[in-house]
Amino acid sequence: MITDCHVHIQPPEMFRAEVRGKMAGTPEEFVRIAEFAASPARLLTYLDGCGVDRVVLIGCVAPEVMGTGPEINPWLAKYVQTDPRRLLMCGSVNPQHSRNVEGDLREVLAMGARMIKIHPPHQLFAANEYVNGLDGLATIYRICEAESVPVMVHTGTSIFAGARNKFADPMPLDDVAVDFPNLKLIMAHGGRPLYMETAFFLLRRHPNLYFDISSIPPKKLLEYFPRLEQIAHRSLFGSDWAGPGLRGIEHNLADFRALSLSETAKQRILSGTALEIWPE
Repeated sequence: MITDCHVHIQPPEMFRAEVRGKMAGTPEEFVRIAEFAASPARLLTYLDGCGVDRVVLIGCVAPEVMGTGPEINPWLAKYVQTDPRRLLMCGSVNPQHSRNVEGDLREVLAMGARMIKIHPPHQLFAANEYVNGLDGLATIYRICEAESVPVMVHTGTSIFAGARNKFADPMPLDDVAVDFPNLKLIMAHGGRPLYMETAFFLLRRHPNLYFDISSIPPKKLLEYFPRLEQIAHRSLFGSDWAGPGLRGIEHNLADFRALSLSETAKQRILSGTALEIWPE
């Protein structure tokens, strides 16, 4: 069962105008994104053609940079109801905007969220900002740890206007992994393109840390992570589609399959790790 753990589908109008321009890529691709946002059935047909069984649809409340507010959560919750087995919801609560982080988070979890997203460069705080008084962030980690809900944290740079790349370094996750040792943490993008060695160190140090390979060009994956075989059991396939400059999921998947990795490692990354995190 192949899982793409990092897919972005949402109505284009939820993005700021300048973000829509970057997300568009080509006009044809932008039309396809809008069509999929309007029709889960079309997305599922596309996934069938790609040979992908499940996708995790990422929501992130980041109004300053992306324009997306908390309305993304009920939209995703309704969208995934078309086929909850194949469409998994990743919800979001922004602790800098929420007046009741615990209440808002529990509401998102009640909607069916299978993961929560934290995006430091877009939400404008470090992944360990609770050590500096952002108590709501610790609340998110604490509840997700207790409820066995994984948290995905963006690591690596962002090209969007207003993003703060001082928050791109994955090292603050060292604190989070220590302070919440039973919380499954997923480092989105493995710190690319500046922090891959840090990401690898953290994966080797903390048994509750995972990473996805999304937004890393598959042809460069073994250049970035030459010891990927050693961490395949903590690695997840993800495309980051539809993001700026990315071709479709099918191209990403084909390039990954062409890598000089053992079939055991490939199957682990494409399927096995995700099935441990999100059982059927």
